Amino acid sequence: MRIVLTAILLLFFLFGFSQEPTKKKNTIKTFLKTQEQKDKERSRKAPITSYRIITLNRDTTYVDTSLTIKKEYEYNYLRKDNFGLLPFLNEGQSYTTLQYGLKQYSPFPEFGYSAKHFNYLQADQINYYSVATPITDLYFKTVMEQGQSLDAFATVNTSEQFNFSIAYKGLRSLGKYINQLTSAGNFRFTTSYNTKNKRYYLNAHYTGQDLLNGENGGITTPEDFESKNNEFKQRQRLQVYLTDAKSFLKGKRIFFDHNFRINPKAGTNALYLTHQFNYEAKYFEYNQATLASTVGDKQINRFGDSYTTSSINNQTRYNRMYNKVGAIYENATLGKFQFFLEDFRYNYYYNTVIIKDSQTLPSQLNDKINTFGGQYDYRKNNWRGTLSYTNSVSNQSLTNIDGKLSYAFDKRNQLSFEYQKCNKLPDHIYNLHLSSYINYNWSHNFQNEKINSVKFNAETQWANAALQLSTLKDLLYFSDDSTNDSAQLISPKQYQKSIQYVSLKVEKEFKFWKLALNNTLLYQKADQTSSILNVPDLVTRNTLYFSNYFYDRALYLQTGVTFNYFTKYYANNYNPVLGEFFIQNKKEIGDFANFDFFINARIRQTRIFVKAEHFNAAFAKTNTYYSAPDYPYRDFIIRFGLVWTFFQ
Repeated sequence: MRIVLTAILLLFFLFGFSQEPTKKKNTIKTFLKTQEQKDKERSRKAPITSYRIITLNRDTTYVDTSLTIKKEYEYNYLRKDNFGLLPFLNEGQSYTTLQYGLKQYSPFPEFGYSAKHFNYLQADQINYYSVATPITDLYFKTVMEQGQSLDAFATVNTSEQFNFSIAYKGLRSLGKYINQLTSAGNFRFTTSYNTKNKRYYLNAHYTGQDLLNGENGGITTPEDFESKNNEFKQRQRLQVYLTDAKSFLKGKRIFFDHNFRINPKAGTNALYLTHQFNYEAKYFEYNQATLASTVGDKQINRFGDSYTTSSINNQTRYNRMYNKVGAIYENATLGKFQFFLEDFRYNYYYNTVIIKDSQTLPSQLNDKINTFGGQYDYRKNNWRGTLSYTNSVSNQSLTNIDGKLSYAFDKRNQLSFEYQKCNKLPDHIYNLHLSSYINYNWSHNFQNEKINSVKFNAETQWANAALQLSTLKDLLYFSDDSTNDSAQLISPKQYQKSIQYVSLKVEKEFKFWKLALNNTLLYQKADQTSSILNVPDLVTRNTLYFSNYFYDRALYLQTGVTFNYFTKYYANNYNPVLGEFFIQNKKEIGDFANFDFFINARIRQTRIFVKAEHFNAAFAKTNTYYSAPDYPYRDFIIRFGLVWTFFQ
């Protein structure tokens, strides 16, 4: 609380300049003008286009230190707009997915434990850089209790051809409830290199990531939470299912992507050789010292019977190696034609043996998957297009067709179309899981999931709209087989019928004077025989805010209120043993208003953020807000922080 008061006093101090004597005010203005002149001088020497951010697909953006409503939406733990994601109680825990269209599909099998991967940076999420001068970027934000969130990043070009960057995102937050500690770290190192004649390009990175969560299993008495009883304002007094359980996800990755142009000089025709390598090792562990949970005056086993009487320690290990080699023919008129071969090898295993129902379950899954494919890229004038095809040549049934096409009328108006047809191998956790809990052991051979998806996007000067139509068949999911509301006996299932999913997302901002109303509205529906794919029909976010410059444009200020809402629905519940969500039809969540009040300011390259999150909870008559069944949403809290970018 002392830190929050200090931040508020600093903001008052900024506004208080207008009450100082003229001499002091002029001194401050002179200082700010001098700094502004220095910044302009630097920008003339190195324009902002000299500070490039490059994705794996070689799309380029530039370092942006502006303060917009988009930056307000991105000021969170994930460092991106999280519309469609509902965060759990403590920072760094999981998210309930409100917008199903956010899910991405790869034809290759994944590790599993997907609820723990929201902040796990995948290979295609790592950016590379090219900068005229060194850059340092610092992100800081307060958390719920006893800790902080920090993301520090630095990059430099030692020459025009060679760049490297180093970054670390760390989080520690105790949380408001019992056994809710989060401790996480994301280390990443990147490097980029190209020869002077630009025949050879290399992008490479290393990541080391870990996430530790206290797993309390949710509250046992929702009526105590919802009652607004003063006794339970101290959330530690609410009874939870697990008091000493925890989960731990760890991963390390080495990645590089490089290409070499065979012809010595660039021309209208060029031939390239390409290679991409990805080696990754992951580890997931679930620990629970005390098996019995206390619910009222009763003792229950939340996850059923076990082979041991105490100290559950489930450990899952996984590693994979991926190689992709190819050749590209590029023609200035026709575009790029690429042909490639892929080699994907994995080993998913347990250092234990389980015998269930007189059957010895396998302790590992390993395989080698080989595919061939092609890709066509076209970029000319206002057209951008990509079409790729992948098919397996080994025993597995795997195919993927992915296409994108866009046309830009001008900088403010663009239409795009995306299509994917994917025959996806099941994630490993569905086919094999071993645990000290008897009901959490299985070995299956599920069929491939089939996904057909079409997306239409329109970005215009009037509004933005996105329409998605998807057909899902043989969808894999988890369900609860228990008849006891206090128990969770989770197992994997496959829905062999088709599910039709449609969503329409519209974004529009209205401006008047120095006021603006930013709106994002999502409507979605799933047509299915059984309730497998559960989503809220309506999700909305509306922000009314004021923006203006002060002190001869040295200070830029934004302040406003954001309203978040989604309709009531049977949201998936969370299971800590698996680190996965499972479908349920016992409790609906949603239909509660969430108001955030914020004051944001920018001084040069520093952006300061102060937010009163969910402030309407302080005077609501009852607590009916949840992130997932058994997991209350966040209470009213004031948080602040900053993003500070240094250009050296």
